[in-house]
Amino acid sequence: MRLVKQSIERDGSGTITLCPEEQEDMWFTYNLIRPTDTLRASALRRVTTESSTGSTSSTRIHTTLTIRVTGLDFDPQSAQLHVSGRIAEETKYTKVGQYHTLDLELHRNFTLEKAEGWDSVARNLVKEACNPVKSSEAWAIVMEEGIANLCVLTGSRTVLRQRVEGKVPRKRGGLAQGEHDKGMARFFQTVLDTLLRHIDLAESKPILLASPGYTARNFQKFLLETATRTGNKALLAQKANLVVVHASSGHLYALNEILQSPEVLAKLKDTKYARETKLMDDFMTMLRIDDGRAWYGPREVEQAVDRGAVGRGGGVLLISDALFRAQDVAVRRRWVRLVDKVRDVEGGEVRVLSSEHESGKKLDGLGGIAAVLTFPLDDLDEEEDNSDHDIGREPNDN
Repeated sequence: MRLVKQSIERDGSGTITLCPEEQEDMWFTYNLIRPTDTLRASALRRVTTESSTGSTSSTRIHTTLTIRVTGLDFDPQSAQLHVSGRIAEETKYTKVGQYHTLDLELHRNFTLEKAEGWDSVARNLVKEACNPVKSSEAWAIVMEEGIANLCVLTGSRTVLRQRVEGKVPRKRGGLAQGEHDKGMARFFQTVLDTLLRHIDLAESKPILLASPGYTARNFQKFLLETATRTGNKALLAQKANLVVVHASSGHLYALNEILQSPEVLAKLKDTKYARETKLMDDFMTMLRIDDGRAWYGPREVEQAVDRGAVGRGGGVLLISDALFRAQDVAVRRRWVRLVDKVRDVEGGEVRVLSSEHESGKKLDGLGGIAAVLTFPLDDLDEEEDNSDHDIGREPNDN
C-alpha cells in the first residue's frame, strides 16, 4: 500500500488517500473501511439520457464519486473489494442519496474519511499496510498424487493462489509403474510451472512442501534436478528455503496442521504468523496452569484492565481484528478505548491478531479477546449481572 496523501487534524478528523499496490492491500482496505465512512474513488456508472424526440440511450461513463458507506463485500480468493453506499456529493451524473457500488482496484487511488474520526486502531492499520517489508512471508504447497494446493502465507491471512490437478495412472504391475512415473513427472512439471508463475525468485522466503508419504520429498528432488538441468540458478538458490514436512492429506485443510509442526515454526520464527502462534500457545499454556494470570472474555478482560493488571511488566492484551469490523460504531469504540487504555495509559502491550490465521481463530473461539496479566486475579469470573457480559456495547450503553 502506498500512502499518497494524509490530512488528519488533532481531533482525528480528516482524510487519507491510499493506493493499493498488491492483493494483500485489499485485505487491509477491507479492514479499514467501515459503514458510515465517506469514500471517494473512480467509478464506472451507467447514465441514461433522453433526446428531444423522447428516445432514450444508455452509456457507461468514467467519473469520480463520493459515497457514504453502507456495506462491503470482499472476496478473499480474488481479493476483489466492492463497497456500496449512498452518494454523498452531487455530480453532473448523480444526485445525493442515489445508491452506487464502488469497485476498488489495484493501482487506483481512493480517499477515505472516517465518520468517527481516525482512531488509534485505524491509524496503526494504515501504518502497517504502508510498511514496505510486509506482503508474503512464506509459500506452501500442500499436495498428494494428482493434487496440489499452492498457498501464500502473509502477515494477515493465508490465501489459496491456485489448485493444480493432474491425472496420474495407478501402479498396477511392472508396465504400469512406468506410466505412473511419467504421469507423476507431468504432474510435477505442472506444479513447478505454476509455482514459478507466482513466486518471485529474487526473494528469499520459506517454501513449504507438504504431503502424505513421499510426494513432497519427490517433488523437491524433481524441482532441484530440473533447476540443475535447465541452469536455473535463481531456482537452485531457493534450495535452502525448501522445507519438506509430513501432512495427513494433500487438501487445503491440512495446512493448519502443517503450520504447527516444529520444523515449520523454526523456519517461520521471524514472521508475524509465528509470533502470533507463539502468543496464543503461551496464553493457552498459562490458562492450563490456572494461576490467575490468563483471562479471556469481554467482561473479564475489561475488569482486569480497570484493575491495572494489564500494564507495564508483562501485561499483554490479545484482541481479534474481527472486533473492529463491528457494524455498530459504539461496539468498535468500546474496543478502541480499551486498546488505547492498555497501550497509552497502563503501558501494556497490545497485539491485534488476524482472524484469518489459526491463532486468531483460536482467539475468536474465546470471545475474540484475552489478556496476560502482570499479577494474578482470582475473582473475575464470579457471577454478576449478565446484561453487560456480551461482546457488544459498552456496559453503560443503553
